[in-house]
Amino acid sequence: MSNDTKTITTDSGIEVNRIYSTDGANDAGKFPFTRGVQPDMYRGKLWTMRQYAGFSTAEESNERYHFLLNQGTTGLSVAFDLPTQIGYDSTHDLSDGEVGKAGVAIDSLADMEILFNGIELEKITTSMTINASASVLLCMYIALAKKQGANLANISGTIQNDILKEYAARGTYIYPPKPSMRIITDIFEYCSKELPKWFLKTLNVMTFSGWLGVLAGWYVTEIGRQPYLVSGVLKTADAVTKVPANMILGTLVMYVVLYLGLIVSYIWVVFYLARQTNPVHIID
Repeated sequence: MSNDTKTITTDSGIEVNRIYSTDGANDAGKFPFTRGVQPDMYRGKLWTMRQYAGFSTAEESNERYHFLLNQGTTGLSVAFDLPTQIGYDSTHDLSDGEVGKAGVAIDSLADMEILFNGIELEKITTSMTINASASVLLCMYIALAKKQGANLANISGTIQNDILKEYAARGTYIYPPKPSMRIITDIFEYCSKELPKWFLKTLNVMTFSGWLGVLAGWYVTEIGRQPYLVSGVLKTADAVTKVPANMILGTLVMYVVLYLGLIVSYIWVVFYLARQTNPVHIID
């Protein structure tokens, strides 16, 4: 049964149309993606369910991934340790005390092979929370997929690749901002040609991580930061790649809207609590 003819109802038995519009428009899954990035959103396929995981060694992490898949997760999410995030080998002096601490240590293609041992990359989607060294980790992932004999056209997943956030919030950057922007937009161009599922579905080559900025104290300034970041990414992508800006604009705007909604929610809660007529009094 096709998604267009599948009947979906509420708990009260009310039929839910696939799309609602006043003019009969059917623009879901099309630029500018105001009705979602997929034509039928979750009517045809549920969202990917992952658990963020990365233990100290590739072997331990691989064991965890197999456990999660056996429990019903539909994707994997890799947490890397700090040395991996900033491009240091585990044997480097600056890695001392941090190896395998905040995630799994990946120093080589051999480690990547161990990490996904027994897991067919063509049949799973993988999220990798990685920024400054995203290009290297993605290359390792692609190399492993090729070794498995996978068709790269079927390889799907996400990388964070939000390098500007590292300067403003986390600090796990390697290069200056300008060449860093060039690297992430080069990833846009490569994936648009070689990894269509990694690129075209929802701009999986970049995930804005605004919540890390919130933790670093952005809050209200987040409202101004997201449009600025979108503008910077679009200008860089348009200048140094052959990827049309409108191919990535829809998803970038979607992230901005989501974060603005989060900020509005924060403000609403603050005002709601401030207007309570019966505040809690602490009695000595």
